[in-house]
Amino acid sequence: MQKTSKSIHFCSRPCKYNKLLYIGGMKQDKYLIVIGGPTAVGKTTTAIDLAKKLACEIISADSRQFFREMTIGTAKPTPLELAQAKHHFVDSLSIHEDYSVGKFESDTLHLLDTLYTTQDYCILTGGSGLYLNAICHGLDKFPDVDPSYRIELNQELKSKGLEKLVMELQEKDTLYAKRADLANPQRVIRALEIIRSTNQPFSSFLRKEPVNRPFHIFTFQMQMERAVLYDRINHRVDIMLEQGLVEEARSLHPLKHLNALRTVGYSEWFDHFDGLTSESEAIELIKRNTRRYAKRQITWFKNQGNYHPIVQGKDAVAEIIEYMDQHKV
Repeated sequence: MQKTSKSIHFCSRPCKYNKLLYIGGMKQDKYLIVIGGPTAVGKTTTAIDLAKKLACEIISADSRQFFREMTIGTAKPTPLELAQAKHHFVDSLSIHEDYSVGKFESDTLHLLDTLYTTQDYCILTGGSGLYLNAICHGLDKFPDVDPSYRIELNQELKSKGLEKLVMELQEKDTLYAKRADLANPQRVIRALEIIRSTNQPFSSFLRKEPVNRPFHIFTFQMQMERAVLYDRINHRVDIMLEQGLVEEARSLHPLKHLNALRTVGYSEWFDHFDGLTSESEAIELIKRNTRRYAKRQITWFKNQGNYHPIVQGKDAVAEIIEYMDQHKV
């Protein structure tokens, strides 16, 4: 098959130009392979198999797996999986540390600069779209906001609930509301503090053109039939319970106010420990909320428009390598 560059919209600039770029004295014939997709779709297995094939390392863009204290509920790679391929940004932080997507972008770019001195490929994988986009396209630039807006919004979240804030966001910025994770209070509050302080839509500040990166980028989305994926999610929650999820959540309950713990798999148990739900209700809520989270992830990747689909169950590694070989220049 004749090779073509027409599909290299995965790079922030056509790859033929990137070959003229240098960083740290290194010619840029390096590749970042991004493997995204919803939770439980099999990203970890595919990334490890690909890393072994290409003799490269893996960078995690799963913002929940950064934290050492959160293991079972975040479905981290097992010790056996971690031993098969070098992983970065897994267990790299404590939940007591503040960490932002901006810091992740800076840390990852610095790490890539180092890794590319010894390898031609690196793999970036995870389901956190914001973190993937930070590396592929760069972060958006927002104006400084008076802290009082966030304080006020957090108070409203506590007194009125998330639904009221979501309704305000949908009314004031329909465009962003369609693509945002509306179940994530931090995302909703961040958008509203910008909207309230500037009287402009949050989406008006989003980057229109990606930044140029001094390496080639290929983006892939792991896919699976929806019913099969939901069954996998339900089964994985059952496995987490067998592994001790309840005990892990109980140990973290006194720290439930920390942002890192305001997430599916933990917040449902915190409500149970506080007497708001029964144990069976907590389990069903975790399964339901995880399925809903997966659905939002699927929608997010679909809306990006530049993730090549890889159907789970086939030889994903062979398909990824074949696709890259056909589209390199």
